[in-house]
Amino acid sequence: MAGPERFELPGELEEFRALVRQIAEEKIAPRADEIDRADEWPEDLWRVLVEADLPGVGYPEEYGGSGGGALALGVLVEELSRVAAGLALAFAVNKLGAVPLLLAGTDEQRRWMIGGVARGEILMSYALTEPGAGSDAAALATRYRPEGDGFVLDGTKRFITGAGVSHAYVVFATRDPSSRDKGISAFLVMRDDPGVAFGRKEDKLGIRGSPTREVILTEARIPADRLIGREGEGFKIALRTLDHSRPLIGAQALGIAQGAFDAASRYAAEREQFGRPIAGFQGVAFMLADMAMQIEASRLLVYKALALCDVDDPRMTYFASVAKCFASDAAMRITTDAVQVLGGYGYVREYPVERLMRDAKITQIYEGTNQIQRVVIARELLKEVAV
Repeated sequence: MAGPERFELPGELEEFRALVRQIAEEKIAPRADEIDRADEWPEDLWRVLVEADLPGVGYPEEYGGSGGGALALGVLVEELSRVAAGLALAFAVNKLGAVPLLLAGTDEQRRWMIGGVARGEILMSYALTEPGAGSDAAALATRYRPEGDGFVLDGTKRFITGAGVSHAYVVFATRDPSSRDKGISAFLVMRDDPGVAFGRKEDKLGIRGSPTREVILTEARIPADRLIGREGEGFKIALRTLDHSRPLIGAQALGIAQGAFDAASRYAAEREQFGRPIAGFQGVAFMLADMAMQIEASRLLVYKALALCDVDDPRMTYFASVAKCFASDAAMRITTDAVQVLGGYGYVREYPVERLMRDAKITQIYEGTNQIQRVVIARELLKEVAV
């Protein structure tokens, strides 16, 4: 009988992780606090990542990507999130914008957009949320109408990551708000299209350096070949996209948690009170043990969900929500405990754990709140037991 296979990532992915970690620690970590304070998109650091050929990770080679699949992209997001979650988010949001094209776009749309993303020339955003349509995503008020040889869009999208910086936007709009999900279609809108404008930049608690603004569409005219899929398929495309993107938010949460744990464990091993390192006291040691267990469990769930994305497994919906929900809840607990381990030092900006705690919070909210994730998980579970 053959011996058991080793339960770990392939060697090439671990080599890739080491490469990304080196770039993150040498090039990005020294600037992380500056990015957080300034809250400006660090274009120069993005160029560093482009020069390292990282934007193509996770995209098909036939469209100019470097392959590797969702799991490789998840490792990339995880490692960057250890030091700068806002910058790491650009990779996750690019994929969020690209997935609708991979699912339902034309070959021409894919070659144009995916090729540009893979070369680092195009940043994408995903415009679903509106002032009155958050968790109830089907309650869209943004309207579209066919006109001439194209479409006209009117409405406002709220909390759009990358807005203003991104070159391309996947916008969901309805032809008839009363038809809810049945009337929604998806469109590819460019930053310089007539009628496209952006609201003020939101002053956020965390993931600073990643701009969040409104996308305002006023009689925005786009050509007919920018429709993604067929009319009326938009809501289905939106939900299927989230199955692919939620594990990446889990990876972001995992990286944030790992960064906080690394800082807390180092501090606990070095900080002395009562004549010995505080890691030697059971109260602190048990906190570190709980943090480590949550990280290990999160990693297994996130990697499983990402691997299922790579093979388009029908269990994706369930595991995407499980991974995103568990990892983000864990990240919030771990970062809060990391601040506690550092005590007063954890509460000041000199140490990174307070920033990581602020960064962790959004992972419980975007890509569907964790309350919505529990709705999805329960719904998927009940499908299995329905008579």
